[in-house]
Amino acid sequence: MDEPAVIGRRVQRLRAERGLTQRQLAEPAYTPAYVSTLESGKVRPSEAALRHLAERLGTSYDELATGRPAHLATELRLALTDAQRLLATGDADEAAVRYRQLLTEAELHELAPEQAEALLGLGDCALESGELADAIRHFEAAERQQSGEPLPRRTRAIRGRAIAHVLAGELRYACYLLESTIDELGTSGLDDPESLVLLYSAIIGPYLDMGAQARAAHAAELALALAPQVSDPALVAGMHRQVARTFLAEGRTADADASLAKAQSVYRQLRLRTDLAHCHWMRGYVYAQDGELAAAERELRTARDMLAAKRAALFTCQVEVELADVLRRLGRFTEAAALLDPLVETAPELGDRHGAVHAGGAHRLLGLIREEHGELESAEEHYVTALGLLERSGASGDLADLCRLLGDLLRRTGRTEAAMDAYRTGLGHRAAPGTTTLGPAPAPPRVRP
Repeated sequence: MDEPAVIGRRVQRLRAERGLTQRQLAEPAYTPAYVSTLESGKVRPSEAALRHLAERLGTSYDELATGRPAHLATELRLALTDAQRLLATGDADEAAVRYRQLLTEAELHELAPEQAEALLGLGDCALESGELADAIRHFEAAERQQSGEPLPRRTRAIRGRAIAHVLAGELRYACYLLESTIDELGTSGLDDPESLVLLYSAIIGPYLDMGAQARAAHAAELALALAPQVSDPALVAGMHRQVARTFLAEGRTADADASLAKAQSVYRQLRLRTDLAHCHWMRGYVYAQDGELAAAERELRTARDMLAAKRAALFTCQVEVELADVLRRLGRFTEAAALLDPLVETAPELGDRHGAVHAGGAHRLLGLIREEHGELESAEEHYVTALGLLERSGASGDLADLCRLLGDLLRRTGRTEAAMDAYRTGLGHRAAPGTTTLGPAPAPPRVRP
């Protein structure tokens, strides 16, 4: 509620616009003297008084108390739902423009929940475009806006921030964020299925990069088991949006808000397709580790198609690297190289700033393919490039393996001292303390998959 003087001037302006006297505005519940005192800013009106005056002036309590246009919050939520639809269907650039406009409007009218929703949307857009610093900034701002909300309401911001840290190579911190949130949901009795799917699917990647394959597999199975509890067709979301528009046109704000809440929930669930694609990705990884290459190829292709449909360019490139590894192991070298060559030559998604683990993996695989074809000089170049990328990412297990490959190549070409240096470097990475050591795994959810 605004200050008494501001409210008083607003009441006086609206009364004059409607041609009412102070007596006509006041009666029957109040006196003209009370209205005069209120208009001069000498008294803070009660909620009951403002509701009476709002009815007499033909406006809403919120507009009289705060100056916000009637139905503004509901109209903003409707516009945010439209932006969420744009993002859910893959048009991240257009969605980002819309979210920025809506954030400005929400800030202007001090609508905290709508500010948080716009910030979450901007964070998701920044993740898809690979702008990690912007993503972290938006998610942190959303967390601040939601600081008084229950944990399930804050899960999206925490999960988004963790994913940005994963892509930036800060794996242990990302695991800490996600695991502590999973545990807090459990201990507080708020283990909401949608929140758990978001968190479990997000933690798969850092687990894999840190060598915690068993935890990654368990997280993937839990996410896939819980997923049916949060699925709903896009058609239903569209229906709720249209119903909300109808209610709003009829002045039924509460009903419009309820329909918008349902639509927003569905669009959040549609965004889970990216996370579910990560689960298929994880299954493909597990199959590949077990030597079930045909099943691995099937799961990885499913993940790639889902991610490509969402225009999640960075994640699509990462899956293609792992698919190329499976194709190479199946003896389909030409297909594998055809996937990898464009990634290392022209894909900006894989490089120093983010995606370094998979960029290094792409060069490692190309080195293996070149070595298998006797192109030793080209293989060495790829290994050295991969080494530089992985050293910056901190993926110790991959570094140790790469040093072994490079050492073997150097030894076969007669450069024994250089080979020994490579082996020593690999042993140092393998022995680095704490690189794959995490704390206790999160407790399993109490909700029944």
